[in-house]
Amino acid sequence: MSESTASSATAAMARASTLANYVALTKPKQTALLLATAIGAYVLTASPELDWTRGAIGILALGLAVSGCTVLNMVLDRDIDAMMGRTATRPLPGGDIDVRTATLVGMVLSVAGVVIAAFFSLTFWVIVGSGLFFDLIVYTMWLKRRTPLSILFGGVSGGMPALAGRALALGHIDVVGILLAAGVVLWIPSHILTLALRYEADYAEADVPVWPRIYGADATRRVIAVATLLAAIVLMAAGVLERVAPPALVLLGVLGAAICGLAAYGLVRPSERTNWLLFKGASAYMLGAFVCLTFGAIL
Repeated sequence: MSESTASSATAAMARASTLANYVALTKPKQTALLLATAIGAYVLTASPELDWTRGAIGILALGLAVSGCTVLNMVLDRDIDAMMGRTATRPLPGGDIDVRTATLVGMVLSVAGVVIAAFFSLTFWVIVGSGLFFDLIVYTMWLKRRTPLSILFGGVSGGMPALAGRALALGHIDVVGILLAAGVVLWIPSHILTLALRYEADYAEADVPVWPRIYGADATRRVIAVATLLAAIVLMAAGVLERVAPPALVLLGVLGAAICGLAAYGLVRPSERTNWLLFKGASAYMLGAFVCLTFGAIL
């Protein structure tokens, strides 16, 4: 290999690494899961006469807003991330990306998403903007470092993509949209609090008042179990009201029973392994639930 070829290959690898770092700032798995709830809510509502262009651009706007908000959260939380072993290697605490550049990227993505959302309807714009407000201002900037109850208020932002997808198709907020959003909000404890249980020592090192540190592990597991049960009930109610196909509704019930059973087992027989299985299973359940609702509307 010639020197010029080697230099080109090295430059290409550096660019790919930089791009990967910027993608990592958006937490792609988490963002993808939130967008999946929005897509599911849109298809559930708009089928069988789907406006693919409207749906694609609306989801793009939402994706830009969610990604930008996540990047800005990473900027604000970089000091916390640097103190925790789980997050110390993220691009900002690891020094792979400049803070000013990351801030600019987060702001551009967020503003672009909100601006595009404004072209659809006032309702859609308000929902997208509210998601940013609750996540960035209420949760990250105000409550996260002050109280474990931050999850209750910050969790509202997690339900906004599903509500936005519904409103994108319907033009307004209705009971089913609220139920879809509530299902995601109630699912969040099984996603966030299981992590808090697993990495309680890390959060203590960073002095973040997560639920297990303040209220104890048993109380945390009870919250997870109750919230998981309520999430399954609420999403099932949304499916019934939307009259999705019976096979999809049955499968949705089976998935709900499975995740509730795992949460109950974790409450009765707590262990690190069960807690981690619940963390993994919670994401699979949420994705599976919205797949059931989506295809149940199409069938």
